[in-house]
Amino acid sequence: MRRTPIFIPQALKEKLIASGEEIISLIKQDNFKDLTQNAIPQQWNVPNETSHPHFLTFDYGLCKNEKGEVTPMLIEMQGFPSLYGFQSHLAHTYKEVFNLDEKLSPYFKGLNETSYFELFKKVIIGNYAPHEVALMDVDAPNQKTAIDFFVTAKHLGIKILALEEVYKEGKQLFYEEKGQKIQLKRIYNRLIFDEIAENTDIFKNSFDPREELDIEWITHPNWFYRISKYTMPFLKSEFVPETNFLNTLETIPMDLENYVLKPLFSFAGMGVIIDVTEADIKAIKDPENWILQRKVVYEPVIQAPDGGVKAEIRMMYLWPEGEEPQLCINLGRLSRGKMIGVRYNADFDWVGGTVGLMEPFNIMN
Repeated sequence: MRRTPIFIPQALKEKLIASGEEIISLIKQDNFKDLTQNAIPQQWNVPNETSHPHFLTFDYGLCKNEKGEVTPMLIEMQGFPSLYGFQSHLAHTYKEVFNLDEKLSPYFKGLNETSYFELFKKVIIGNYAPHEVALMDVDAPNQKTAIDFFVTAKHLGIKILALEEVYKEGKQLFYEEKGQKIQLKRIYNRLIFDEIAENTDIFKNSFDPREELDIEWITHPNWFYRISKYTMPFLKSEFVPETNFLNTLETIPMDLENYVLKPLFSFAGMGVIIDVTEADIKAIKDPENWILQRKVVYEPVIQAPDGGVKAEIRMMYLWPEGEEPQLCINLGRLSRGKMIGVRYNADFDWVGGTVGLMEPFNIMN
């Protein structure tokens, strides 16, 4: 089953919201930056960090608790944008094509399609003119998420720029359109440093984001690291699996079959050890850069004609300057694989939408 909406009951919606509020409380603590300073690799620390991220996304596996109730368990989190443009577009299309009940909404907090994009525009563009803001990624038009880029550009009126289309003069950044030089004031950043690894040669024909620049980042690249697997050991909640930095373990758990070993600095699940052994743990030379996390047991809550299907829900927030973070929309993933959250080894679909309605978007096979 690779193309199905997901309908969420009120009780599960409330649990997802409650968990998000717990996480946000931690992020808003005065000492959060101190707690997460070591999350940022020294070679990727970007100057002029903002006081808070502009995006929060929390991924939950759907499980069952001791009472037999469906409950969310946090899998991953990031202070980085997701498919904020495409999810709205997809939900609108699904409702239209399948003539779904108007009461079903992909939005939270009373938002509708119009007010959602107004909020999105407020976060991305702020007080600037649209031509002074651009969505940027490496080879942006050919990314797997390019459809989200196109929807975003259409609604916000901003440019989509590949990294090599941006150039530097002094500390200022520019791009050209129809022979005219235009200064960039803000970058809607979709560039993930983990995807670049050590390939810094790509900056030679453009600019290096780690330099002191006259530019505003939406959101600042450092938040990708601060709000990540690194944050999870600081969370103690019924919705968060037991997570410890490997270097803080006093004893190795006897039931290692119930744990997963994850590197802190990896992209798309690379390096994750699902079936952990004591030998695996002892072989780690940099335990400060790893976490040992209790496995989340997904419940196949989606019933297909040929069996149950597992699901994840991603809760997506926008955080405008000078305001509070706001839960806006979400998406989900479906899988028959062993673990949905291990991206490189799972057969999964992206599913877009929100409580009541979630829409499928197949991004990988």
